[in-house]
Amino acid sequence: MSRRRRAVLLAGAYAALAALFAAGAFRRLDQWAVDHLMPGNSGFRQGEPALLDSIVPLLHSRWDNGYAIAANLLTLPAAPLVSVVLATLVSRRLAVALVAAVAVEVLCKTVIDGPALFHGTSHIVAFDSSFPSGHTLRTVLLAGAVALCRPQLRLLAAAWAVAAIVLLELAGWHTPSDIAGGVVLGALALFGPRAAGALRARRLAARA
Repeated sequence: MSRRRRAVLLAGAYAALAALFAAGAFRRLDQWAVDHLMPGNSGFRQGEPALLDSIVPLLHSRWDNGYAIAANLLTLPAAPLVSVVLATLVSRRLAVALVAAVAVEVLCKTVIDGPALFHGTSHIVAFDSSFPSGHTLRTVLLAGAVALCRPQLRLLAAAWAVAAIVLLELAGWHTPSDIAGGVVLGALALFGPRAAGALRARRLAARA
């Protein structure tokens, strides 16, 4: 499959997920996850984190249970500033693709509202506009870049990505629909024509 066709398919899949999220198609699944798959939540935050919290790694993070501690540490490479630095070390084109994906993430969280989810009788306001998961998209992008540039590390990269994404759910950071959107958007950024070409060149240079 050509890079362009793959990018078009991923873009279509992401658009479909976003539309389904806005229409409430995932409400039952996400509510079930809140009720049964988030043992690490210690009180859901109300509203989106402040800009400074989003930029500075681990600022105001919770450390009150094992799931939160593991999620904070394991997802640290996928924090916004850290991930941009890591992507830039691999390729400037990859960093540009990452920034573009984050811009799409922010836009979607601004304009798309999902159905209300509840913890007991409390409305979890943060989940109204949590699609897609930025941590997930950055995890997918970084793990994929490592796997493509250093095939000998692909199993380690995959293990890190799976563990980090699972912890996002268990710690109560994101719902399944958020995570699905992040996976597809991360793959779109990774396999877009510009990023894919840069990673292929980097892999060939490593073999030389």
